[in-house]
Amino acid sequence: MTFSDFQFRPELSQAISAAGFREPSPVQEQAIPLILEGRDLIAQAHTGTGKTAAFGLPVLHRLERNGSVEALVIVPTRELATQVSDEIFRFGKVLGIRTATVYGGSSYTRQIQHVANASIVVATPGRLIDLLESGKISLSPRFVILDEADEMLDMGFLDEILKIFTHLPEERQTLLFSATMSGQIKALAQSILHDPATVAITGENVTNTHIRQLFYVVDEYERDDALIRLLDYKNPDKAIIFCRMKKEVDRLRDFLAAQGYDARGLHGDMDQRQREATIRAFKGGQAELLIATDVAARGLDVQDVTHVFNYHLPFDPESYVHRIGRTGRAGREGTAISIVSSHEFGALQRIQKSVGSSIESRVIPRIEEVRQRYEDAFRARLDAVEIDARTYESIERLKEEYDLTTLACKLLSLLQKEQSIRGADRIGKDEGEIKNLFERARRDRGRGGNRNRRNHYGNRNRNHSNRRGRRN
Repeated sequence: MTFSDFQFRPELSQAISAAGFREPSPVQEQAIPLILEGRDLIAQAHTGTGKTAAFGLPVLHRLERNGSVEALVIVPTRELATQVSDEIFRFGKVLGIRTATVYGGSSYTRQIQHVANASIVVATPGRLIDLLESGKISLSPRFVILDEADEMLDMGFLDEILKIFTHLPEERQTLLFSATMSGQIKALAQSILHDPATVAITGENVTNTHIRQLFYVVDEYERDDALIRLLDYKNPDKAIIFCRMKKEVDRLRDFLAAQGYDARGLHGDMDQRQREATIRAFKGGQAELLIATDVAARGLDVQDVTHVFNYHLPFDPESYVHRIGRTGRAGREGTAISIVSSHEFGALQRIQKSVGSSIESRVIPRIEEVRQRYEDAFRARLDAVEIDARTYESIERLKEEYDLTTLACKLLSLLQKEQSIRGADRIGKDEGEIKNLFERARRDRGRGGNRNRRNHYGNRNRNHSNRRGRRN
């Protein structure tokens, strides 16, 4: 199936083609026809599966462009509001569709002005209910979308959502998107939706098939060295590195900056201006690495992220899916890399079983492998480069002092100094040691699981800081 099968308006179809969209994702393929029919919808789909386009494209197709707000999208966070608004605007601008974002921390006056001129409003619950209950805005949308409804309920927004719906017209098409379908979500759906259709993208469809998933096993004190070696070897164009804690984001940002990387951090303690500047720099290519917590990166939509790194594994499979969904978007290939300790091996296997996809084990490259990768890349650059006429003049002058072999060796030596490979030759576990971990996990399952259950996360972090202190 292709996007042309949906028979969108010609201008919208052109925008879809220009964005590089060819084949719809599973949630798009199933949800778009139902939305075009006018059905209310419950869609269970994780972040990174193409949800925004799944509801944004059919809504854009059906807008009457009558000068009022026709669609309202409610999202949990400011970052997601900006991302959803940006993506809808990207497709809607060819139709003359304006969007407005409504969230806390920004000027009321400006947001009210933007709403007055918009066809689509993307809002967080807190600021939206403030504006509605104060009478500063009044909305009568034909389409209402709850995006990441489970996240909003986890953040305690249920009362605000229910209040918002008391300000909305009864005659509307309502779409609810959620990664999980808890009893609370089902109860909410029953109260605000009418005879909804259901779409569920779960099991083997949870993770994007365009994402290659790898893991590397290390000792706890080797995490930093492993990350640097993998960055040197993979040489990502644009990558996100996920941490579990804000202080880890700050530490890792400073560490990578000291190693010469242009790295930026993103977490919840940053004010809105800092967060927007960081995301703008990363999107615009001024930063090659973004180190982020799960909450800060919720809804982050950057189309050209080539790699995602899990510095630590997340605590649950849903967070894992959310993280790796930052790459492999819009049909592009992506790579997700997890750095795990032997204590995390059980958690890794539980994640793999839950998401229903293969996470392949790999051994961290040795120095000679990285050097070979550098040489291959250098040859490719040599093949592609066009010789400038002035280069011949420079070579003729240099030949007065050096023979050609010496000259070539000196130039390559300069290049190799710039590409110094850091860290020990061997980092992490080899294939035999990883195989033993699999065997041990299999025996544990046969005995009914680990007999000595404990909080490895807490122990691991404490051991990590002690080890790191001894090394420094």
